[in-house]
Amino acid sequence: MRLPPAAARLLPAPLPARAGLGPRRGAARPPEQVENKTKGKLQKQICQVVLDHFEKQYTAELGDKWTSVRDVLTCPSCWQYAILLNKFSQSAELENTLRVEGYHPAFQGTLPYLPRSLKCYISRTPRRFPAQKHQTGKLKEYYLLNAASVLPVLALEVKDGEDVLDLCAAPGGKSITILQCASPGQFHCNEYDDLRSRWLKQTMESFIPNPLVNLITLSQLDGRQIGDFKPELYDKVLVDAPCSNDRSWLFSSDTQQAKLRLIQRKELSSLQFQLLRSAIKALRPGGSLVYSTCTLSKAENSDVINLILKSCANVMPVDISEMAKAVSQEFTFLSDTQQHELLVLPEKGKAWGPMYVAKLKKI
Repeated sequence: MRLPPAAARLLPAPLPARAGLGPRRGAARPPEQVENKTKGKLQKQICQVVLDHFEKQYTAELGDKWTSVRDVLTCPSCWQYAILLNKFSQSAELENTLRVEGYHPAFQGTLPYLPRSLKCYISRTPRRFPAQKHQTGKLKEYYLLNAASVLPVLALEVKDGEDVLDLCAAPGGKSITILQCASPGQFHCNEYDDLRSRWLKQTMESFIPNPLVNLITLSQLDGRQIGDFKPELYDKVLVDAPCSNDRSWLFSSDTQQAKLRLIQRKELSSLQFQLLRSAIKALRPGGSLVYSTCTLSKAENSDVINLILKSCANVMPVDISEMAKAVSQEFTFLSDTQQHELLVLPEKGKAWGPMYVAKLKKI
């Protein structure tokens, strides 16, 4: 099978150079170049080819909602960053600083699953807290991420002692979020691509103390084959699948590479289906699986889940609408989705996502 660039992190395919952007006629035009105030540099332009492709597809799939989503995705100065605190390197001073600067907890209230140890702060104004550098032997106090990236972990509902597989784990944000929530009995983090696997290892070393990090299994297996290697071994499986990452693709730097990506994009749903089939095999009966992507694409989201539900008699959908309802003050969701899925739509002031989440149970 010929694999798209986005799939390279799991499978033995070469990872091509990133693709790039240009202003679009007729659309709400972002600044031709956006100043990165932190580094004093100018960011690259929006890739016209990708934006035109998205314009056609997402206008058809999202209707009028695409206009406001596009305005956020093409304007990095509107983007927001959440701060996930590291419970293994707690700092009361840091929490006080965040509150003084106008940050507040992203997840509160009556969520079906919200461990007290999970602390994630957000601000309503677009800004980015300074990142901490990796230092060997020293744990970081926090991790910067898109707040919507926490939702798949909340949907997975990992409990202490459960055996957990993160099938597509790099760069590691969801893996460390799982560890903020619970202490799995066995925690297996898999990443096929060698470079991304090293990135994952460094992330884990930066956030998890030595006694615990040594108990975590890191592997570089083909995600499509893990179910055959490790059948019915896990209570919970997260499949944060390779996808056409809308934010990243919009800022591709190589137009020719962007065109190739868009041509190969249709192959991603086949890869995602194979990863899900493998994950289901790895799951114990009664176990739960969460599938997530960071794309708006229906072909990579609900279409893949619907195909799995039609072709796999041993899985059933799990209602996650209560979770979506509980966090609706901080996130905007597409309204016409099924109860077992949600799609976060970025909008100004709530610039989280895109993030698709679906939950299944093996019977």
